[in-house]
Amino acid sequence: MKTLLSSLLVVAVLPSAIHAQSSTAVQRLLILSKAERMLSIVDPATLKIVGRVPAGPDPHEVVTSSDGKLAYVSNYGGGTYNTLTIIDLAGQRSLGTVDLGALRGPHGLDFAGGKVWFTSEVAKAVGSYDPATKTIDWVHGTGQSGTHMIYVFRDLSRVVTTNVGSGTVSFIEKRAGPRPDWNVVAVPASGRVEGFDVSPDGKEVWAANAQDGTITIIDVASKTPTSLAANVRGANRLKFTPDGKLVLVSTLGGPDLTIIRASDRREVKRIPVGRGAAGIQIQPDGARAYIACSPDDNVAVVDLKSFAVVGRIDAGKNPDGLAWAVR
Repeated sequence: MKTLLSSLLVVAVLPSAIHAQSSTAVQRLLILSKAERMLSIVDPATLKIVGRVPAGPDPHEVVTSSDGKLAYVSNYGGGTYNTLTIIDLAGQRSLGTVDLGALRGPHGLDFAGGKVWFTSEVAKAVGSYDPATKTIDWVHGTGQSGTHMIYVFRDLSRVVTTNVGSGTVSFIEKRAGPRPDWNVVAVPASGRVEGFDVSPDGKEVWAANAQDGTITIIDVASKTPTSLAANVRGANRLKFTPDGKLVLVSTLGGPDLTIIRASDRREVKRIPVGRGAAGIQIQPDGARAYIACSPDDNVAVVDLKSFAVVGRIDAGKNPDGLAWAVR
């Protein structure tokens, strides 16, 4: 009887164990090296590079599909290039490129609604690429100079982009009606506005102005901007932590990563990371941030509890764009 009961227990437990093993997510940090034209795939648990894949000419930004299987890289070239490179993350190989035609100078990327959303600096526009149909299925102009970074609300009702040359933040919003239509509002920010993020609750846009070191905070509902004297001249990227409590700002004009508390908009800490920094990626649990220290050819790993650099990743020369893949 004991043997029979033991056998039944094994049969009962085994399917659950198999399911638990098969449902374990594989997480990877992706790092672009602009100088080496490579994408490094990093195991965040060990900080070791587990794969490298060619990323095309002048790779600047990278985004992953929702299932974590594919990465899309913008080939920028300051307006010279017009492609997105597609990378199979599991197979660690390039799958070719998407030709964007006249939409030259792709830079900022986002992935929402099963599509890749991108900016085109030369065309002063944003667009979306549908991997299912392999077509560019939507394009909309901003009428602003230097359309650079992009964020798409997950209900696909609103696209936000920064315009470096015009010093504005564009809101492209879907309007209700019998025919699909979009309304565009350009909100004034300041000189060389580039890095930005949307608060996790979707209520505010924070955009860093590299020229004067301020941050423009925009109420999404009213489009009303306010200016925060943050002293982040040369600001490159800005990111909220997943809980919305902190805002991280990198700068290529100084050695520090700036941490700001979102609730009262006060500076919490300045963390020395190197001679300058560009891309920022925060892991989903909010425990660590990864900062692309472009002048120093490494990525700094920052503990967001101790506010200290706890590691470095050598992923090639001039690292910049970062992404997180969960498969």
